[in-house]
Amino acid sequence: MLQLAIACVIIALIAALLGFGGIAGSFVGAAKILFVVFLVLAVLSYLGGTYFQRRTH
Repeated sequence: MLQLAIACVIIALIAALLGFGGIAGSFVGAAKILFVVFLVLAVLSYLGGTYFQRRTH
């Protein structure tokens, strides 16, 4: 997920350099959404892992 967000940022930078402002803005928006989704899933994974680890011991 994080790699996809980074790829969107790179595509947005390339599009901005080539003068495609609208497309670059779209890719930056997609990268922001993917990054937030990544953060939420990472936090949930961490919390779930600590919860189940405590429960089994």
